[in-house]
Amino acid sequence: ANVLLALGAVPAMVDITGEAGPFARVASTLLINLGTPQPEQRDAAREAVAAAADAGTPWVLDPVAIGTLTHRTALARELFGRGPSVVRGNASEILALAGDGSADDVAAALDPACDLARSHGCVVAVSGPVDLVTDGESVIHVQGGSALLTRMTGGGCALGAVVAAFLGAGRKEGLDDVSAVVAAHAVYSAAAERAESRSTGPGSFS
Repeated sequence: ANVLLALGAVPAMVDITGEAGPFARVASTLLINLGTPQPEQRDAAREAVAAAADAGTPWVLDPVAIGTLTHRTALARELFGRGPSVVRGNASEILALAGDGSADDVAAALDPACDLARSHGCVVAVSGPVDLVTDGESVIHVQGGSALLTRMTGGGCALGAVVAAFLGAGRKEGLDDVSAVVAAHAVYSAAAERAESRSTGPGSFS
């Protein structure tokens, strides 16, 4: 939420049933983050995705920590089948979503990411030392960032929120989704570089 506020976006964490759907209908963008998939939050995610599809709200799936954790892995694959505009994850998460094993190397996720993007008509973003964004045809790499992102809680989740904000803003301005996602990664990487230059460790970096 603080990252979105710093960007000038207006976040709302709406993750209970009965509220998630109505809010998804009026939001500029929906982010489904699987970081804390309690039973009600799972139902709220399904409700929000259904409402977003009905209202034409673009949405981002962040399949946090899927692979070895069975409940969230099954939920991520279920939600992915409902047509997100963008999927954002690290290499291991994207490979798990594709059913191609596990690895931390962004390069290893290239082909599976492209396959996922082509087969589901979405943009797939893979974060790492060099980020990768693809729509299944074009592949764009985003340099920069900071290794300190891996030493603070929520670095990837914050990036997912930034991607959602840029997706919504991009749609309003007529920007294609690939360009919006690339811009989100570029801004986030630049912010991380600036933060690292001013920090003395993970606490001040955050």
